[in-house]
Amino acid sequence: MLNGGAIDKGAARRSFDQAAPGYDEAAVLQRELADRLLERLDYIRLEPELVLDLGAGTGYAIPGLRRRFGTARILALDFAPAMLLEARDRGRSSPPERPDCVCADVENLPLADASVDLIFSNVTFQWCNDIQGTFGECLRVLRPGGLLLFTTFGSDTLWELRDAWAAADGHSHVSPFPDMHDVGDALVRTRFADPVMDVERLTVTYERTRDLMRDLKILGAHNATSTRARGLTGRRRLLAMERAYETHRRDGRLPASYEVVYGHAWAPERRRPEGARVIPVDTVREVLRR
Repeated sequence: MLNGGAIDKGAARRSFDQAAPGYDEAAVLQRELADRLLERLDYIRLEPELVLDLGAGTGYAIPGLRRRFGTARILALDFAPAMLLEARDRGRSSPPERPDCVCADVENLPLADASVDLIFSNVTFQWCNDIQGTFGECLRVLRPGGLLLFTTFGSDTLWELRDAWAAADGHSHVSPFPDMHDVGDALVRTRFADPVMDVERLTVTYERTRDLMRDLKILGAHNATSTRARGLTGRRRLLAMERAYETHRRDGRLPASYEVVYGHAWAPERRRPEGARVIPVDTVREVLRR
């Protein structure tokens, strides 16, 4: 589970459903990260039959995936139905680009074992309560030699907003984000092959704190933790948060930091049977000697 409380999936789903119609207009950073993740595919040799866009949202990445893998079947999976409707509408003018859509939680994939060649996931895993279990699901549905390629937001994301709210009250106001090292460790424990991780830090600036809050609301990315305060935030606490955030103002602008974690890993060509034990060679030798 992530630090700061579990993600309330029902609240998160409702938030993204409400955000879907205006999401693309506000999702400047998310679109940029999708483009950067797509560029990484240019250096990878892969001819997939089935590509899974995991946490597809409005389907922004699907045309880019289609250009690279024209003969592949594209499957868009998201837990917010309204987002998937946007993904379907995106390809309406070009039927070959319309993806097959599945409404499901990325932590419990309704897909057959060893059925997917490439999993592409842009800023989705921060909405998972069990990152290792999610990677286990990814490994389960990947064919041997298949690829998992993803971004997620790391633990330093929106730290200014988190600190400002901490100064205003004791409630959780910012959804938690996983630590990059925990993400890498989860890949290793899941037994992915050759995991590679790197990080990039980006800053978006705003004139006012409320502009940031408005963007997060439009994106459906406001707090969805189970420990969040219920009901409306009082004006006094909101003003206290804004005053605390002002201490971060630089060159007339308020920064909002994002730690972007990139990762990729391969499904091993051969998988260890479920329940199989690993016995060191030295132990076998000692038994035979006796």
